[in-house]
Amino acid sequence: MTSFFDKVKESLFSVLPVVAIVLILCCTPLAQLSGKEIAAFAISAVFLVLGMGCFNLGADLAMSPMGEHIGSGLTKSGKRWVLISVCFAMGVLITVAEPDLSVLANQIAEKVSPVTLILSVGAGVGLFLVVGVLKTAKSRSLAPILIFCYAAMFAFAAVLLERGSDDFIAVGFDSGGVTTGPITAPFIMAVGAGISATLGGRNSAENSFGFVALCSVGPILTVMALGMFSTGDMSYVLPDYSVADNFAVAFLEELWRVSKDVALSLGLIVAFFLLLQFTCLHLPKIKLVRMAMGVVYAFVGIVLFLTAVTVGFMPIGFSLGQQLAKSPAALIISALVLGAVVVLAEPAVHVLNKQVEEVTNRAITKKSVLIALSAGVAVSLALSMLRIWLDFSLLYYVIPGYLLSLGLSFFVPKVYTAIAFDSGGVASGPLTTTFILPFAIGACCVMQGEEKILADAFGIVAMVAMTPLITIQLLGFRAVVAQNVRSKLAQQRIVSADDDQIINFM
Repeated sequence: MTSFFDKVKESLFSVLPVVAIVLILCCTPLAQLSGKEIAAFAISAVFLVLGMGCFNLGADLAMSPMGEHIGSGLTKSGKRWVLISVCFAMGVLITVAEPDLSVLANQIAEKVSPVTLILSVGAGVGLFLVVGVLKTAKSRSLAPILIFCYAAMFAFAAVLLERGSDDFIAVGFDSGGVTTGPITAPFIMAVGAGISATLGGRNSAENSFGFVALCSVGPILTVMALGMFSTGDMSYVLPDYSVADNFAVAFLEELWRVSKDVALSLGLIVAFFLLLQFTCLHLPKIKLVRMAMGVVYAFVGIVLFLTAVTVGFMPIGFSLGQQLAKSPAALIISALVLGAVVVLAEPAVHVLNKQVEEVTNRAITKKSVLIALSAGVAVSLALSMLRIWLDFSLLYYVIPGYLLSLGLSFFVPKVYTAIAFDSGGVASGPLTTTFILPFAIGACCVMQGEEKILADAFGIVAMVAMTPLITIQLLGFRAVVAQNVRSKLAQQRIVSADDDQIINFM
């Protein structure tokens, strides 16, 4: 129970800044919320804290150990084709069960069949999970693979612009964020750590990261490819973002719907683990009992978290975006402040930070990664609001942004590059899609109208996923510069030492 209360306390300090900022805005002339909206937001915040605490404990007890055991167990089997085929199947099935992907598919149903989109995106994740395995087995660097993939993305984007299907560009980049959700991202990170522990060799620290980054690339390429061959007009129906009159009933209905989605997604992971347990792992019973408890914690936690953000945070985000859009300067400043704190409440971010400290033996600290993530997300939200206000293409951000992030990869330690590209996937989690995206949609409705939502409001998830690539690699660049400065100072002290202080033993 002590661990549970520790996790809840940690979650409270992560969520409290977001709640405080929203409530402070409500006390200003910039935004006014009704009593019903404030009550729904406050109740949801309580459930969000409890859910996040449960999930983080479940990730420690079950999600991370299960993923590591699956990765190491498959690798130790010695059969490369088994490892590749199972990883591909895991990537496809877990992605297909991701709730956020169904939401994205339904939004573009007029142009692409939801089933076609979901299966194609799942295949993209499975394929690039296999690429991650082969990269680790062959000890290949992550940066050249990403350079090739992003070059292909920009080529696809150019074709889409030429065809007049530029709506698919923002939706395509956003798809990379929704497929690495709160369940799949920690699991994929753990699988990568397990595989790297066996195959990674002397580069095991670097190879422990990068799997989430690669699994985010596949969906972007897939959705853009579908856009190149699709016909018809892109459609988007604005959802009802109002708080339900009977909040309790709405909460229970959403709780039931989310429970079914999470049970499917989490159940597939458990099924893969049990299959390997009976065939090659044979872990002791005490570990299985501990993991079973962790699965229960993870299930309860993510269900409470997703229900709370959908019922309580989504309407508030939309309402705040609408009201703040009346003052562009206030909108941009508010987005900057919200971005700095909202990433702290993403469940998968805490899982990533824990893995970073463990793999690097605290050479890269949790605090430094959190600061870099907060700075990156803050800038991304501010720039996104500026784009909504001025109405220009997402490509004006992503092309120079990705070129800069890929360029930095040649000047920083490879482990920083791998962590940076993974952080983009975990930062764009459920709180981003259910609070920040509605915030952007609300602002876009006021500034540009509903017809521009797909082009201007969508793409904010992609921005949240992109900017940490730059800020975390800048953290690595700073470490390199600091090390070089220390080395030069040490050499100067040696050269300038007084000869009388040197003891000659000859």
